[in-house]
Amino acid sequence: MTKFSRRQFILTASATTVGSILAHGCSSNKVTSDTSDAPNNAVNTVANVTTAANLPKVETTKAKLGFIPLTDAAPLIIAKEKGFFAKYGMTDVEVIKQKSWPVTRDNLKIGSAGDGIDGAHILSPMPYLLTINDKVPMYLLARLNINGQAISVANKLKDFKVGLESKALKQAVSQAKSEQKSMKVAMTFPGGTHDLWMRYWLAAGGLEPNQDLVLEPVPPPQMVANMKVGTVDAFCVGEPWNAQLVSQKLGYTALVTGELWKNHPEKAFAMRKDWVDKNPNAAQALLMAIMEAQQWCDKPENKEEMCKICSGRKYFNVAVADILERSKGNIDYGDGRKVSDSPLRMKFWKDNASYPYKSHDLWFLTENIRWGYLPKETKIKEIVDQVNKEDLWKKAAKALGVPDSEIPTSSSRGVETFFDGVKFDPEKPEEYLQSLKVKSL
Repeated sequence: MTKFSRRQFILTASATTVGSILAHGCSSNKVTSDTSDAPNNAVNTVANVTTAANLPKVETTKAKLGFIPLTDAAPLIIAKEKGFFAKYGMTDVEVIKQKSWPVTRDNLKIGSAGDGIDGAHILSPMPYLLTINDKVPMYLLARLNINGQAISVANKLKDFKVGLESKALKQAVSQAKSEQKSMKVAMTFPGGTHDLWMRYWLAAGGLEPNQDLVLEPVPPPQMVANMKVGTVDAFCVGEPWNAQLVSQKLGYTALVTGELWKNHPEKAFAMRKDWVDKNPNAAQALLMAIMEAQQWCDKPENKEEMCKICSGRKYFNVAVADILERSKGNIDYGDGRKVSDSPLRMKFWKDNASYPYKSHDLWFLTENIRWGYLPKETKIKEIVDQVNKEDLWKKAAKALGVPDSEIPTSSSRGVETFFDGVKFDPEKPEEYLQSLKVKSL
C-alpha cells in the first residue's frame, strides 16, 4: 500500500467504499483521546474529496491554528480530529498548543511565515488589541462559545461567604491590608475576557481593582498550582481549571460567569487579516469546519466523546472527569452548592453562540477603555467594523446550509443586562461608561 500514490489509493478505495458512504455517511467515526492528527481511512478520504469538489477551490490546504488548553477550544480540536477541516478541503491544518495568551499573541504577530500561527482560539478582545496596540491587523471570524467560565476563590475565603456578590470580599481585603498584605487575584491576559469579568465583579461590589487588590496575569494551566502554593487568592479562568480546583479541594467556585452576564460572549476564532485576504476560500473552509464542529459539540450525545478527545495528552492532558460534568451543565461549586443541567453551561452553537455580534465587541472595547487599556478617544465603532467579519460568518453559514432561522439578521443582540442591574446599550456606549461608579480612566 505504501507504494501507491494518494490519488491511486483514493481511486482504488472508492470502488468499495462509496456505497458504504451513501448508506452511512462519514460522521459516525469514533476517535479516542489518543487519536492521530487526522482521520486517514478510505471512507473519510473519498467523502472529503467529494465534499470539497462542491466548494470553491481553496488557495491553500495549510493553516496553523493555536489553542490554549481550555474546554472552549473544543471546536478547533474537534474540527481536526473528526475530519471537518479535511472535509472542506483543508487537509493540512495544524492545531497547535500555546503556553499562554501572550505566546498566542506573539505567534500571531510573526505568523506562520515566521514559524508562528495564522489564527487561533482566542480571547474575544485580543484581535482588537493586536490590531490597535500591536499593529497586526486581525479578523474576528466567529465566536466559539458563550458562558462556561468561572471565578474561583481559595478555601480560606469560605468564612466570608464570597459568592456572586463580591462585596463580601471587602472584609477579606481589609483584613489583608491590616496585616500589611495584598490580596492577589489572577486573570489570564490584561484586557481579555477573564480580566474584564473579574474587574466587573469586583467593581460591582464597590472594590477598586487597581487599588484594593493586585491583579496579575497567570497562564490558565498554572492557575490551580498558584492557588495551591498560595500565590493567588482568587482567579478567573475557563474550564477545566475551576473544576480541577474543586476536585483537589483547594478552593471553590464563587460564581460561573453566566451568572454575571447570562449567555455572555467568550472566546473567538480569529485569523490574521493578510492570511484571510490572500486565502478567502480557505478561510471560508476553515469557518465551515469550525461551525460544523460547534454544532457537533453542542449535541448532548457527543459530550462524552468531545471530552475524551480534548482531555488527551496531545491537548489538555487532564482527567476526562475534569471536563465532562461542567460541559453537561452539572456544576459542583465546591461549597455545598450543586446544580444539574444548568442553562448557564458552555454553549457552542445554541442561542446563536457562534455568531460574532458586533454589539458584544463594542462592550469589550468599552470595558478596555474603562480600565485604561485603550485611550478614551478610541473610535470603537470604526475598529469593530474593521475587525469583526460577521459577513464572512454569514457566507460560510449559507454554504454550510444553516437554516435562515439560525442566522441573525442584526449585528446587535440588543441591550444587555448584568447581574447588578446595569445595562449596556450598544447604541450608547459612552452613556454606559459614564454611568459606572468604579472606573480607572
